[in-house]
Amino acid sequence: MRYRPPTPYAAPRRRPSLPPSLRPSRRRPRLTRRGRLALLLGALVAVAVAVTLPLLLTRDEPAVEQPRALLVPEGRRAGQVYTAVDRALGLPEGTTRKAATASATALPLPAAAGGNPEGYLFPATYPVLDATTPEGLLRFMVDTAGKRFGAARIAEGAQAHGMSVYETVIAASIVQAEADNPEDMAKVARVVHNRLARGMALQMDSTLNYALGRSTVDTTVEDTRLQSPYNTYERKGLPPTPIGNPGDQAVDAVIRPADGDWLYFVTVTPGDTRFTADYAAHQLNVAEFNANRGAEQG
Repeated sequence: MRYRPPTPYAAPRRRPSLPPSLRPSRRRPRLTRRGRLALLLGALVAVAVAVTLPLLLTRDEPAVEQPRALLVPEGRRAGQVYTAVDRALGLPEGTTRKAATASATALPLPAAAGGNPEGYLFPATYPVLDATTPEGLLRFMVDTAGKRFGAARIAEGAQAHGMSVYETVIAASIVQAEADNPEDMAKVARVVHNRLARGMALQMDSTLNYALGRSTVDTTVEDTRLQSPYNTYERKGLPPTPIGNPGDQAVDAVIRPADGDWLYFVTVTPGDTRFTADYAAHQLNVAEFNANRGAEQG
């Protein structure tokens, strides 16, 4: 006879029937009163343990603090970052500013910065906890900037344009402040390079605004006479420090500017920035800008 392996689909085999005297009783066992009481008490103890055990396990465990997010947008000035840190950490106003310049903080800044962290408070989103200190947070921001700006491509790009890395960060801060949108950054950077190459004053309103502690698109003739190293209408070359904290895209624009001969630009309306190498054409664009501003204010 050939052996056949068992299959799950095979019909179950019948067991031989037993005589009535050997068949097991079908009556269910009955619990005594004492047995029912013991079973009930056992069930109550099990329920009590199930309820109490989680409480015992979690009572001594400290709650895990959820970090809060501190956003530092591109282009924010150091003063604005200090204020944001004070608020995020619930500290009196001015606490972070003092920490930024304290010798004990020892921020890892380049020597060219002269201890001024402007430009090196890298824009990003930072998690903060109750135990976070201004010193630790500022140090982390500067360390992040140092790693980003210390990349080989940044150093090589700066050298290609006759700049140091610190000068590249200064130019990037101007590009960050002046560009109407990210797509215009490379063009604004080209204007900066073209003017520097020709020995022309940069004439950037953003540097004046930094010196005056304001943000505006309206610049008067009196403003351009301001006695300040940040007055790029009167002084040629780059200002002495960055005027804000630029992001990666602004730095990339400076080391890889667009191709063009532009020397002038003005944002006539949001989204419409016009670049030209012709001063007469630029004057017409400025006149259109002024007309639009007059209509807005009127």
